[in-house]
Amino acid sequence: MATRIADKYEAWKAEANARFDQLKANEEELNRIFAEIYDMVGEVPIEVEDKYVSVARIFDTADEIPESFKGNKYVRTRRDEIVSLISYAVGCMFGRYSLDKDGLVLANQGDTLATYLEQIPEPSYMPDEDNVLPITDGEYFEDDIVGMLVNWVRVTYGEETLEENLRYMADALGGTGTARQVIRDYFLKEFFNDHCQTYKKRPIYWLFDSGKKNGFKALVYMHRYQPDLLARLRTDYVHEQQERYRTQLSHLEEAEREAQGAEKTRIIKQQKKLNEQLDETVAFEEKVHHLADQMIEIDLDDGVKVNYAKFQDVLAKIK
Repeated sequence: MATRIADKYEAWKAEANARFDQLKANEEELNRIFAEIYDMVGEVPIEVEDKYVSVARIFDTADEIPESFKGNKYVRTRRDEIVSLISYAVGCMFGRYSLDKDGLVLANQGDTLATYLEQIPEPSYMPDEDNVLPITDGEYFEDDIVGMLVNWVRVTYGEETLEENLRYMADALGGTGTARQVIRDYFLKEFFNDHCQTYKKRPIYWLFDSGKKNGFKALVYMHRYQPDLLARLRTDYVHEQQERYRTQLSHLEEAEREAQGAEKTRIIKQQKKLNEQLDETVAFEEKVHHLADQMIEIDLDDGVKVNYAKFQDVLAKIK
């Protein structure tokens, strides 16, 4: 049966806010009781300030958060909840989580899709096979991260409400364009920073990043890392993306010959963008090639900081 994310959000907000109100009321009641016991009624504060209540309180937007909540690290917005939902979806894409089983599924070093299928032989949502989720400014790959998310929303909430749910998610994230484009822009520009913030600058999903031109990006899950991952990333994804850029440039070159006016200007602008992305991926591919030849091993016991540094030339900076 199809489900609306908007309804799920409203139900969760009501539950969380009721819990907040109850905890605040409980703490104030305890303050009153102790004030009476020690004969200090009127001398000590009974009311608990909102900023000191240590459970989540959800507001639809940041603008709605009252001054009394400033400084409360548990305050959340609708955007925060959608970001958390997307993070969980990415976890399902990697097999860290599953729609069919509570808790962690793949969380040990070297886990693979086969490990996942041993626990969940017939998953309702199949994780990515090779542990590489490409993030590009168009849907070029079969396991494109936006396409994977759309399918996850379809499986989780139903086909009937798919477009409504995607629009709801996009509206919460903010931005312009179609729902899919807003979500794509989020993955390109914001997802990794949000992930680093959630995991206190110790990300478990690593972002391979060619640079500011968004020539090529891809997420991988560190627990599923294998020494041949960079070689596969290079040949199956970076090379493929470079060929797509070259093909597009070839087609634009032909179109430019016959174009005039505004259309010619648009084509020239697109050519410039694609050439910059191609140049960026060429430089990126050389760095990946150098590391891929080393067949680098990692040890999860060393921690994220040590392991991430081994690939710092090709990974996004942690901010």
